[in-house]
Amino acid sequence: MAFSSTWVIVIIVAIILLYIIYIFNRLITLRNRINNAWSQIEVQLKRRYDLIPNLVNSVKGYMKHEKSVLENITKARSNMISGNMKEKAKANDMISNALKTLFAVAENYPTLKANENFKMLQEELSGTEDKIAYSRQFYNDSVMEFNTKLQIFPNNVIGNILNFKEREFFNVEEKERKAVKVEF
Repeated sequence: MAFSSTWVIVIIVAIILLYIIYIFNRLITLRNRINNAWSQIEVQLKRRYDLIPNLVNSVKGYMKHEKSVLENITKARSNMISGNMKEKAKANDMISNALKTLFAVAENYPTLKANENFKMLQEELSGTEDKIAYSRQFYNDSVMEFNTKLQIFPNNVIGNILNFKEREFFNVEEKERKAVKVEF
């Protein structure tokens, strides 16, 4: 009788350990997916960062009196290079707003809109913006899945013991949700 109860205890402990290992591995997988998603955002932000000087240079000659728009883009671009996720997200919002303004102002320059180089850069930038939006969505989906796993019992107990922390979403600031106003 003692022999069989020992085996039952060993089997129960083994099942519990296997379940803990499963939860740990799942949380590691989700954390790595979040890290990968953030890296993909950074790749697209870097691509946009590299495209901006070409766009600004092609527009400069047409928009000498729109100096503030170009300065805002340059300033936001320099803020993008350094900082943590929150600072980069803020710089991303600044760049998005500045680029919206730039394209709105460019509407008033027919010869600029017809310029092949400008059109090509605008299309590349537009494609990059779409990729950034997709990457942000994938990142937020991954964060949601990870945070949900950490909040569900018994994952929350095991996650706390193993020192897993919830991650922040990539949020859009209130001002980016509004339409861009262009005033002359």
